[in-house]
Amino acid sequence: MKLLVFAHTPPPHHGQSYMVKLMMDGFGGDHRKSVKRGASSPAKDFTNNFGVECYHINARFSKTLEDIGEFHGWKMFLVFIYCLQAIWCRFRYGVTTFYYVPAPGKAVAVYRDWLVMLLCRPFFERIILHWHAAGLAKWLETSVQIRSRAMTYRLFKPVTLSIVLSKYNLADAKKLLSQQIRVVNNGIPDPCPDFLETILPRRRARFLARKKLMAGEMINDYESAKTGDAPQTVRVLYLAHCTREKGLFAAMEGIAVANRDLAARGSPLRMKLFVAGNFVTLEEHREFDRLIQTPEYAAAMEYLGFVSDAKKEHALRDADLFCFPTHYLGENQPVNLIEAMAFGLPTVTTQWRSLPEMFPPDYPGLIPGQSPQEIADALFILMTQNTGEQLRGNFLNQFTLERHLFSLAEAIRSAE
Repeated sequence: MKLLVFAHTPPPHHGQSYMVKLMMDGFGGDHRKSVKRGASSPAKDFTNNFGVECYHINARFSKTLEDIGEFHGWKMFLVFIYCLQAIWCRFRYGVTTFYYVPAPGKAVAVYRDWLVMLLCRPFFERIILHWHAAGLAKWLETSVQIRSRAMTYRLFKPVTLSIVLSKYNLADAKKLLSQQIRVVNNGIPDPCPDFLETILPRRRARFLARKKLMAGEMINDYESAKTGDAPQTVRVLYLAHCTREKGLFAAMEGIAVANRDLAARGSPLRMKLFVAGNFVTLEEHREFDRLIQTPEYAAAMEYLGFVSDAKKEHALRDADLFCFPTHYLGENQPVNLIEAMAFGLPTVTTQWRSLPEMFPPDYPGLIPGQSPQEIADALFILMTQNTGEQLRGNFLNQFTLERHLFSLAEAIRSAE
């Protein structure tokens, strides 16, 4: 099956662009690059175990994270350029199925989607929407005028297939009257196949040491050596874009509350937040810098900056807990939570949109909102009651790359 993929890969790096890259790599890359120059058919050495040939239009409308969802005149020019490329691929390679990632509820991004559908849809027999973001249906009903809602319906519905990440996400696909809807979880390559041999023993040793210290007991040198380093410091990782919506400042306040409570109990334990990610706005970066200059926050925070590859793996391996109290408008099935699960990290996050569906029933790390006290209480529970094996199992059962690509290819092929 031939698929025109109208979506961007990193940079800028975020969950959606990363998942598009994984899909493209898994399905063999851009098939245009495998076509011999001057030949009318694909090169014979091209292989694809999933039965999907991708023809990629790298529709990158934003240069940086700050640009995403913002209006710039040059973006209008890019829309026309990318759409012309898509139409050219339609006739040059005979691609009749158009794959697109619709925007969340942001006006500028939705208007861009209108233009893409207006220009490209007439040339393709089948339209596949992959809903990486959530919330468009609610946004259309509550935040826009009737004319904008009607235009969205007119240009989008009905589509051949909608691929959603969760049951919560079904509302977006149903709003546009998709002929088919398939639920396909995100998935990533296993970043720590050595979990049982290297991560879990250290995690258990630190867990047992914390329990003894919380109970007022001493730990001997042998027990301390097994923990790696400083078992009295509970290492909490925040790995995401550094924004208020994503929960950065709530996590910081939660750590501060937790340390006050530990001090009041006379406990030798203290929590330290390691912040990894880029800031999206200068104002929030300045606020963060101001906070970590104060004695309370300076002792309990460390900013790692943007981390990737080996640095990110190191941060995840060293962490004891993961904290991501997000209330981001388009949050759906974030990759950072899947990565934390892969490392078996006990996780505090919010009961927001699709997130509860990612976790086992009655998981103690799910909190209603961004209350610092609720964050602190959940961190206390997890640091003495959970070593993460359950979440590691959850990753292996639901969020591996192999499972994701198999289910995604099956859903895409069903559109034919």
